[in-house]
Amino acid sequence: MKAVALPALFSLFFIGVASCQDSSSQKGSNLPKSKMKEHAVDSKNAPPEGYETISLGAGCFWCVEAVYQQLEGVHSVVSGYMGGFVPNPTYEQICQKNTGHIEVVQVVYDPKKISTSDVLAWFWELHDPTSKDQQGADKGPQYRSAVFYHSEEQKKLTEASKKEAQKIFSKPIVTEVRKAEKFWVAEDEHQNFYFLNKRRNGYCRVVIQPKLLKLKLKN
Repeated sequence: MKAVALPALFSLFFIGVASCQDSSSQKGSNLPKSKMKEHAVDSKNAPPEGYETISLGAGCFWCVEAVYQQLEGVHSVVSGYMGGFVPNPTYEQICQKNTGHIEVVQVVYDPKKISTSDVLAWFWELHDPTSKDQQGADKGPQYRSAVFYHSEEQKKLTEASKKEAQKIFSKPIVTEVRKAEKFWVAEDEHQNFYFLNKRRNGYCRVVIQPKLLKLKLKN
């Protein structure tokens, strides 16, 4: 998740994009028909009454954020870190791969407009949950596939959704299902990253845009 130098664009395109957006172990799709919107707000305030929060790790949080920002019923998407043992970690520390943190997006959504099951269905589709600690060219424990649930009901739904998703993958899903821990908000420059940088950042052009096109989202 670094600014991509021009000489590396072609190698990243073939190595990174293909493996990031397409899983050779995927046999089908359970993608729900969700209404789209421009993009969710980047809100760090308390969620509105009746809304739910779930924290999702699926590789680069720039990629995951750009998907959930576009789903109707999603109130806010904030990039950050969860699951580690170093307090108030920085992006530079996370990149050293020794803090135990996973890059996640904290999604606040209205369950009356988008169900937890549909939130999770998008999760299985937007990355390769059979790949351990790697999505495309992004390698390291910070890119681990994980669902951090915020309630016992979410845990139950996640486990059921994972079992159902396994039917469309030929390889075992390695996604961790864990209770939510302290969420550390990432630095401001990582928030709403794609929509602020898509025309000038190489990673956005060669990794995130193809993913959004594949998912039939705005790019």
